[in-house]
Amino acid sequence: MKKNKPFTIFIILFIALVAIFIFSLCVGSVNISAKDILNALFGKLIKISSSNNEPSAISASTIIIRSIRLPRVFAGLLAGIGLASAGVVLQGIMNNSLAGPNTIGVNSGAGFFVMLAMLFLPGKLWATPVFAFIGSLITTLAIFLLAYLGDRSRTTIILAGITVSSFLSAGINLIKLLDTDISINITTFLVGSLAGINANNLYIPAIGIVIAFIILLFLAKALNMLALGDEIAMSLGLNINVTRFSLLILSSILAGCVVSFAGLLSFVGLIVPHICRKLVGNDAKLLLPCSALLGGCFVMLSDALGRVIFAPYELPVGIIMAFIGGPFFMYLLLKKKGGRRLNA
Repeated sequence: MKKNKPFTIFIILFIALVAIFIFSLCVGSVNISAKDILNALFGKLIKISSSNNEPSAISASTIIIRSIRLPRVFAGLLAGIGLASAGVVLQGIMNNSLAGPNTIGVNSGAGFFVMLAMLFLPGKLWATPVFAFIGSLITTLAIFLLAYLGDRSRTTIILAGITVSSFLSAGINLIKLLDTDISINITTFLVGSLAGINANNLYIPAIGIVIAFIILLFLAKALNMLALGDEIAMSLGLNINVTRFSLLILSSILAGCVVSFAGLLSFVGLIVPHICRKLVGNDAKLLLPCSALLGGCFVMLSDALGRVIFAPYELPVGIIMAFIGGPFFMYLLLKKKGGRRLNA
């Protein structure tokens, strides 16, 4: 029965993913029926009127689905996959169960560099994912360096992340003061939002997330070996420095690409890997795809709830996720018995 448990969980998560995907397309300031969604997704965009042989008007539901909601839902799916997978990798290579793109400051680094792209290369679609990757990579390397110069404990890594995040927050506030146009439009970016996303915003990040995730699946065995400790991994023939740096680059690509279109979404990379470890264990071969499925479900559902709770107004998805993730993070911090540290 236990052998079939991961397969059963994957089936359940996949069904949940499809259901939440359809639900997200249906709800919002304008509710759309499942029939209209099917027509919008699989029907012809322009129908020929039988009376005068002229194209008829495109239905409003088709425009809403294809131009607004479909890119937004896909963005939520990609954000969940990217951040959850990055969380699995960061927790693995740092041997720290509290590590994640948000908690150690990787998102802040990507966000700061995205704002630099807005300041110096406005309107360049390629600039935001590229700058976001550079920012997330530099931030992660800086945290590793600070931890290496310290005692390399779990606490030191988290404190290094807080230190770097504080520095980057000062940089973000400086850019807001220098450019008033950015400061007007930056609020939702700092909170994390999927509103206003179109297909053009997703092409480059989607390619980066998909390629990085596929490569990660091939490196799952190496990630498992790193979890055994450096000495054992080296005895098994693993080049730990090259492997760790490769995983670091992949996690930076995943987190940076998500920040480039969704802003500073929080807690996905922290919550989802923890839940998936309870479901399928610590094997990265199972943990990565499980986290990708659950991450996609989590972000899409949070975004849908943000559109439903105060409809016709909406809450940014980052606020919904912070309400969920904040208490969860507090639970992890308090989950110590007798002062013992958390296990990775």
